[in-house]
Order: sequence, then structure tokens, then C-alpha cells
Amino acid sequence: MNPSAAPDTEVERPNTREMVIVHRAFRRESRLLAELTARVSAGDTARAAVLAGHFRWYQRGLSIHHHGEDELVWPLLLARLDLDADVVLRMEAQHEGVAASLARAQAALAAWESGADPAARDALVEALVEHRAALVEHLDDEEAHLLPLAAEHLSVREWQAQGEHFLANTPKNALLTLLGAVLEDARPDERTAFLADLPLPARVLWYSVGRIVYAAHVRRIRGGHRPVADAADQASTVHGAAPATGSAR
Repeated sequence: MNPSAAPDTEVERPNTREMVIVHRAFRRESRLLAELTARVSAGDTARAAVLAGHFRWYQRGLSIHHHGEDELVWPLLLARLDLDADVVLRMEAQHEGVAASLARAQAALAAWESGADPAARDALVEALVEHRAALVEHLDDEEAHLLPLAAEHLSVREWQAQGEHFLANTPKNALLTLLGAVLEDARPDERTAFLADLPLPARVLWYSVGRIVYAAHVRRIRGGHRPVADAADQASTVHGAAPATGSAR
């Protein structure tokens, strides 16, 4: 198929609302990183090490997710769009901004992790808050303006390629916890549909051990902290997919 040619208008259109479910996880986890880091006591290097590991887990998931869009979605849309090409160019620029904010947070993390110094902690929290602001601005824009274009101009197969990219490029020891993060705030119907799109072995693994692994992951990272969705988390309802508060099941 010529990548510059739009898909047949009579073929099934991709369900781009699935991306809103994925985005909820990044909205929540970016907020929790700042909240949990701010609660770490001076000198508590054990807790700092736990959250440093969680930051790297989050960073890996977000980076792979964005790389899939950069490689598999933006080029196809740029080749097929005319007046709306500026939306894709804006997405590319926002990805660069989000990556830069994440790099600043990574540098601040390195200064804090080994000694859990309060001043370094506060600098990290500031960097994480700035990162989340850049991320949420991008996710809001993508959901409102890019996803409708993708639904119109990409085939189901082309859209699904980024999910396959994520599975292929994510370390196996992180897949179950990242899947759990995505499913955590999904409604029951969203959870069922999302899991149905996964390969059968992945679904079996999730139902047999994945839920247990993710529950242990949450306890280790959050302890007694209970996340409460804020306005930026709620913004993911732009496509009519209201956030849920149930755990991943």
C-alpha cells in the first residue's frame, strides 16, 4: 500500500478512543510522581530509591509510547493531510517539549536519589510538576484535535501498528505493570474492549498473574497514599470516555 494514500473510505475506521484510556495512565502517574516524591522525608534513601525506579518505569513507558507515534502515526498523517498538517507538526513539537521536560526531571532525580536531600527533593518535585504541565497540554491537544484526524485518515491496521510497537519494544518485566496502569482507571466496558485487542497469550497472562503483579506494584509505590483525580485527569473525558475509579481487574 502506498503510505501516502488515504485508506479506503469504506473500510472499518480505527477506534482512536482507546488512546484516551492509555493517556489516563500517564496523566495519573505523572501527577503521582510529584505527589509521592514531595512526601519523602529527608534522608530516606530507601524510599527515594523506590520512587527513582518508578520514575524510570514511567519514563520508559512514555518514551516508547511517543516513539511509536513519531514513527508510525505522524508520518502517515503528514502525507495525507493538507490544511490540518499543522496539527501533526504541533504534536511533533510537543513531543520534543515533553521529552525535554522529562530529561530535566531525570537530571533532578540524579541529584536527589542517593542522598534524599530536601532541597534536591523540592527541585525534583518542581521539575516533575513542569513535566506534567507539558504532558497534559499535549494530551489535551492530541485528544481534541489529532485523534479525530487519525480516525478519519488511518486504517485499523495502521492504527494498531503502534500498539504492536509498544508490545515489541517494552521490556517483558514492565509489560504487566504498564498494562495494569492503563486498565486501572478504565471503565468495565473499556477494560473488556482493550483486553480483547491483545493477543490471547497476553490476556491469559494478565488474568493469571498480571493483576497480582500490578497490585503488588501499586502497594510498593503508593503505600497508603490514595490517588484522587484532579481536573487534568478528568480532561480525558473529551471523547466521552469518563474516567473510572475502580482498580484494574
